Amino acid sequence: MKQRYTKKHAAAGLKEKLPQLDVLPNHFKKYTVTIVIPEYQSVCPKTGLPDAGTITIEYEPNRYFVELKSLKMYVLAYRSLGIFYENAVNRILQDFVRAVKPRWAVITGEFNPRGGMRSTVEATHGAVDRTDRCRHGH
Repeated sequence: MKQRYTKKHAAAGLKEKLPQLDVLPNHFKKYTVTIVIPEYQSVCPKTGLPDAGTITIEYEPNRYFVELKSLKMYVLAYRSLGIFYENAVNRILQDFVRAVKPRWAVITGEFNPRGGMRSTVEATHGAVDRTDRCRHGH
């Protein structure tokens, strides 16, 4: 018998406690930070199989910027978390914006192929300056 997705599957990983993102004071204006995390891993909440991909965080700092060691510990916590791609990218955006309070932010998840399909999920916050992003090849 085929197992169906449930509301529990759909909401998996959204409420679990994750390490705090720490911030440092920003002393400059009008610059973009791009952080590429090529070893993102999580677990499919339905099958329990591992998921992997690259998470890219691009943002314009306002009063703070993210402290990288705390970001590393935050992302590592996803390794044992059952969460769908779409939820992971949106949760990362929510947590990042709550902690860092950037002028704008874009979180992109490029996930490794499963079943012959590759998925890319992008979530944004604020008025993203697409012209500035083009300088970085995005």
